[in-house]
Amino acid sequence: MTDKPIVLSFSGHDPSGGAGIQADIETMLSHRCHSCSVITALTEQDSRNVKKLLPQNPQDIVQQALTLLADFQVSAIKIGLIGHADTAQAIRQILLQHPRIPVVLDPVLAAGGGAALADRQLREAIVDLLLPLTTVLTPNSQEARQLAEQDDLAVCGRSLQAAGAEFVLITGSHETTEQVHNQLFTPENKIQVFNWERLPHSYHGSGCTLASAIAALMARGLDAFTAIGEAQDYTWQSLETAYRPGNGQHNPDRLFWMET
Repeated sequence: MTDKPIVLSFSGHDPSGGAGIQADIETMLSHRCHSCSVITALTEQDSRNVKKLLPQNPQDIVQQALTLLADFQVSAIKIGLIGHADTAQAIRQILLQHPRIPVVLDPVLAAGGGAALADRQLREAIVDLLLPLTTVLTPNSQEARQLAEQDDLAVCGRSLQAAGAEFVLITGSHETTEQVHNQLFTPENKIQVFNWERLPHSYHGSGCTLASAIAALMARGLDAFTAIGEAQDYTWQSLETAYRPGNGQHNPDRLFWMET
């Protein structure tokens, strides 16, 4: 058996290589984890925006995941782009059968370029079906407001916890503050604020990177609070060393450690 912890990712395929499953795999590799993956949706996209979303068959998603889970000892599950409410129901079916595996959910509601990737039905499915099974939820501030249907971020965090998420990390890069303030809502009813230098570019796949790093670190045995802290540091370093492969957003350099 491998000594590398195994993480199962549910996410979309980004042909541009900036986000989605490829971002998950690169992040898992960076943390010495083995990545198993189930594609929730195909996309047509470039470094600027998503042009088309093609959700995959929900029953195929269930069967792929159950086949993997029957063979591999999965230590963490990461969920990214879902794409359709039926897919959320399929993922819930899988999670219910494996309740002891920690779950990190990055609720991807829009592309970095602004294209909507979730309708109201999917947003409601995330809250009602998946949050009760989520260990760590990692919305950006815009996603938190959409899911909680509130404006104040503190209210959003508490609301998403009340819906079932154990930890809620709301990232602040979309806010207009001088620094980026990430707010962590803990099961102890505390709010821990992490402050980060704001970097100059727009980034493609930063949320995927953060959530995948948390899942990988938890798979390696870290508790959720420590994993959340270390994953933010890793993500910030990947953004600080980001590169621009196309004419749009910058990609995080998730393998920055290879170049030092």
